[in-house]
Amino acid sequence: MESLATRIVDKMYNNDPMSQWLGIVRLQDGAGISCLRMQVRKEMLNGFAIAHGGIAYSLADSALAFASNAHGIQSVSIETSISHVAPVMEGDVLTTDVEEKSITTRTGLYHITVKNQNDKVVAYFKGTVFRTGKMWEV
Repeated sequence: MESLATRIVDKMYNNDPMSQWLGIVRLQDGAGISCLRMQVRKEMLNGFAIAHGGIAYSLADSALAFASNAHGIQSVSIETSISHVAPVMEGDVLTTDVEEKSITTRTGLYHITVKNQNDKVVAYFKGTVFRTGKMWEV
């Protein structure tokens, strides 16, 4: 039987057109954990022929959502930020690594590292979520 975390993330992903459009592949689900992978496509590039900043941001934001909600309580982001530290090119394969820094009954704080296929960090993302108190029904 699938874990509660996997059932929650299944439900979220199946109703998330943005994560599906990104081509996200879930490598690991768990409470406070979300390892995601995606490949950068041509339509994700900006006028400099590098990935639009929103691409790494959106990948990390999905990881934040999946990791924080997998605890079983519906959670929504209330503050996020990103630092882009290296360019992302067409064809790059990006992967997330989530670190749950703090979790209380009302908030959660997460640091997410985005790396490319060469294990080079391309972005650091920080996200804070509000934990609504409403349980997921799956």
